[in-house]
Amino acid sequence: MSFSGRKFSTSKAPSSAELNSNIHRLFRNAHEGHRPHAGLDPSRASTGVVWCTERANEYGFSDDPDSWANLGQGAPEADDDVEGSFKRPKQIEISVNGREYGPTAGIKPLRVAIANLYNAHHRKGKESQYSWENVAVVPGGRAGLIRIAAVLNNAYLGFFIPDYTAYNEMLSLFRNFAAIPSPLSEDDGYHIHPEKIAEEIARGTSVILTSNPRNPTGQVVRNPELAQIQDICRDRATLILDEFYGGYNYLTNCDGTTVSAADNIEDVNEDDVLIIDGLTKRFRLPGWRVAWILGPKEFIKAIGSCGSYLDGGTNVPFQEAAIPMLEPEKVLTEMKALQKHFKAKRDYVLGRLKEIGFTIKNVPDSTFYIWLDLSHLPAEINDGLNFFQRCLEEKVIVVPGIFFDLNPAKRRDLFDSPCHHFVRLSYGPKMSHLERGLDGIERIVKA
Repeated sequence: MSFSGRKFSTSKAPSSAELNSNIHRLFRNAHEGHRPHAGLDPSRASTGVVWCTERANEYGFSDDPDSWANLGQGAPEADDDVEGSFKRPKQIEISVNGREYGPTAGIKPLRVAIANLYNAHHRKGKESQYSWENVAVVPGGRAGLIRIAAVLNNAYLGFFIPDYTAYNEMLSLFRNFAAIPSPLSEDDGYHIHPEKIAEEIARGTSVILTSNPRNPTGQVVRNPELAQIQDICRDRATLILDEFYGGYNYLTNCDGTTVSAADNIEDVNEDDVLIIDGLTKRFRLPGWRVAWILGPKEFIKAIGSCGSYLDGGTNVPFQEAAIPMLEPEKVLTEMKALQKHFKAKRDYVLGRLKEIGFTIKNVPDSTFYIWLDLSHLPAEINDGLNFFQRCLEEKVIVVPGIFFDLNPAKRRDLFDSPCHHFVRLSYGPKMSHLERGLDGIERIVKA
């Protein structure tokens, strides 16, 4: 395929490394808006991590995954090797109720347990408390996002770049809102300032979506700035906060503190704040597909109802098994163990990367991701896609940064993207996989 007739969004032409790169051709061919004649068959589209896994499968990943270092995975290690962590169930007893269809908003005992957890950890001493009616249980974070999108009114929805790749699909599927991107500055550590939120609202944005802690940069907005942002949004905009990484907080000496906007809500039924979390990340159970949304009762009723035509609801036996995991003291102990374990892995990976020759401008203070700048590398590997291609040859998976430059309307050519010279590297996997992956990256850089 030739790019000679490509009409770019700026005067910048593709580099020789891009023109001669098979992985660049694959990306352009699979993504509408990056082809000479955009006419994508949507069945070929996939999120960034899935697309990367598909490419890795072409190199044999699916045949022998244990011989690979998957540093692209958006999931934490799921075994029982984390010191101080409670043992996960190896079998589940299925009740008679577990054989039946469950409520699309989730079973009441789990909704009660989730509300109690947030009240204990984030609402002590506050008059307004969450009840089970403020909670909807959903089959995973993506399903939760889709349900929220389905109930939004006609609105301008603001989102920030870079952010979680799956938002792209959520922002593309529905026509009841217009998605408005707002880029964050690398020089400012990709920080979301309260002033930035005020600017978004001033230009007509009435819904704001963001991850916090933030995927892929590993940065977090915490109090007092988080409280200021909520104050700015109160009575003016709906704030949707993806808090799946709230437990991966390395700023409070691994004391188990979880970052959440629930701390700052004045009235749980009046503040238009929707919080998404679940068992996936901080309880290290991504395969269970049990997540939840907290918000005002009116929102939650609509979110629960639309599950009847979107996803059918969450697996009932796993909901029942999740209830005892959410006892507040048990969760606090779990978060302490999680933070100590993943902070040690973060520090190991940062140390290795510096030894290899990388400069880490913004040390992650949360999540299990590093937003790795490749711009100092030789031209043939200094963009995310070509670096990803070389990693595959070493049986290492990373995610090119271009996937986090969300482009739901396909109006921009992402090869002009500020994310183009980055990859997201995950320290979610076990230490042995991190060691193997960093060995592979070192071979690439020092070749």
